[in-house]
Amino acid sequence: MKQEPLLDEAKRVLKVEAGALLALVRKLDSGFLKTLRMIDNCRGRVIVTGMGKSGLVGKKIAATFSSIGVPSLFLHPAEAIHGDLGMVTGDDVILAISNSGETEELIAIMPHLKRWDVPLALMSGNSGSTLGRGADALIDVSVKQEACPLGIVPTASTTAALAMGDALAVALIKKRGFKQEDFACFHPGGSLGKKLLITVKDLMICGDAIPRVSLGTPMSAVIVEISSKRLGMTLVLNKAGIVKGIITDGDLRRGIERHGKELLEMKADRLMSKNPKSIGPGELAVRALTLMEAHSITSLAVLDHGGRAEGIIQIHHILKKGIA
Repeated sequence: MKQEPLLDEAKRVLKVEAGALLALVRKLDSGFLKTLRMIDNCRGRVIVTGMGKSGLVGKKIAATFSSIGVPSLFLHPAEAIHGDLGMVTGDDVILAISNSGETEELIAIMPHLKRWDVPLALMSGNSGSTLGRGADALIDVSVKQEACPLGIVPTASTTAALAMGDALAVALIKKRGFKQEDFACFHPGGSLGKKLLITVKDLMICGDAIPRVSLGTPMSAVIVEISSKRLGMTLVLNKAGIVKGIITDGDLRRGIERHGKELLEMKADRLMSKNPKSIGPGELAVRALTLMEAHSITSLAVLDHGGRAEGIIQIHHILKKGIA
């Protein structure tokens, strides 16, 4: 089969689904706002339910709600009528998804939800259906046509339901003033969580592992300190313990080129780079990475407010943690 007709068909599918999403904009009404209030005021959990493809969409919506701090879970309706209804409480809100509004398994649990006075919001393409008439709030996710050429495979309809779930979640983010830091708290293992939660103190080398010499230390001893601590650098401190400079492997190489054997007769203060770039222990590790990249260096002194060394953080410590 030639490839061009297949590409044309793929383009048609995308146009149909894009059109279905745009059509949803005109359907947003009080039903959306009521559902939003129900979720926002929920004292328990948002329980998302649906059969088949709608159920798969429901799982994603539940996961999205949980990621923004809205306690949520997915309840399979077939399992619900065989015992899992026990997880539902009067403090919960049910968000059901059914394009036809006539899903038998959902209809079967509706009387029990009504008896327990559990609020029911419905995403459906059929407002006049059994579920539509029984819902406390209805969001219209009807589509003009499925993208499937047979008109039977859930395609545009599931895309519409998925997008509407995102609309609810993002509206809640706006209403609750949800911030990046809040998101990171629920994603400590993700890239964003690492960037917003891991501090310099979490990664820095501290204590006796910090390479340090005094201003008057002979260069031979400086070389031993750099070599033994294996960080490719050493801090230079005054008598009060305040960091006054830094000497790196690069400084040593340039010093040998410039001074030759005379380098070994020098003191640390002759070769050090004064006022080294530094950061506080409470700063985010991603901030340390930004500083290093901006100044083309691989190490930062970690200093307290008095200028005393609390640690050393190097670029490989940060990258190894997956922060980039």
